[in-house]
Amino acid sequence: MSLVERLRAAIAAPPPFDLLAGDLVEDSDAPLRPAAVLVAITRRPEPGVLLTVRREHLRTHAGQIAFPGGRIDPEDRDAAAAALREADEEIGLPPSAVTLWGSADRYRTVTGYEVTPVLGEIAPDLALAPHEAEVADWFEAPLAFLLDPANQRLMSADFRGQRRHYYEIPWEGRRIWGATAAMLVNLSRRLGPWT
Repeated sequence: MSLVERLRAAIAAPPPFDLLAGDLVEDSDAPLRPAAVLVAITRRPEPGVLLTVRREHLRTHAGQIAFPGGRIDPEDRDAAAAALREADEEIGLPPSAVTLWGSADRYRTVTGYEVTPVLGEIAPDLALAPHEAEVADWFEAPLAFLLDPANQRLMSADFRGQRRHYYEIPWEGRRIWGATAAMLVNLSRRLGPWT
C-alpha cells in the first residue's frame, strides 16, 4: 500500500490516543474560533505537500510556514469549503482542482483557533499565484519526509513564563514548526509505526 493510500485510510479510521491536542491558549475561558487549512497533496510518484510562507508584516504568525487556510467565515458551508476558499485566495488554487479526501484531527492554536486540517489531492505543477499581501512564497515539500518521525524534532522554549514544547521539521533550509508541524505529526501518528 502506498503512503497516499495509507494516509487516506488513516484519516477515515478512529484516531489514535497519542494525538497532539494543541498549544497553550492565551485565555482558556475564551471560546475557540473555528478555522481550516488545506493539506494539498500533489499527485506524483513521490507526493508532496503545498506550504506557504506568510508575509513578514502580518499581525500573527509573520514569516512562518503554513498550510493555506484561515478562519471559517459564516458563509462557508463547512471546514472544507473554508479551506478551499482560503487556498484559492492565498495561492490561486481553484477549488475545482482539489479532490477532497476528508478532514483530520482538529488542533488548538496558541492564538485561540481550533483548526481543522482538510486533506485533498491536486495535480502536480499547477500554475499558482500567491496573494501579494499575504503570501511571500509557496513551495512543495515531500510528503514522506514531512511524515517521517525521524524528521520531526521536539523543541522547547519559554513562552509567557511557561515552558512550551513544540515540533519542528527542518527541510531544505526552511523551518516548519508550531501548529503546522503539529498537524503533520498528528497525521504521522495516525499512520502508526513508520516503515
